[in-house]
Amino acid sequence: MRIIFREPTRGYAWIKAANAAFGGASAMDVMLHGELTDLMRVRNYLDAERGGW
Repeated sequence: MRIIFREPTRGYAWIKAANAAFGGASAMDVMLHGELTDLMRVRNYLDAERGGW
């Protein structure tokens, strides 16, 4: 997350904010569903935002 958000407070705010990419849910809401695929969904989104590997 620090690659995308240089200021930690912005990253902390993003993870709790509603996000259209997740159907209006926050990244935290998605990850708390408890399935590995939910974690992968957020990870894939972040990888795409930063330009992948």
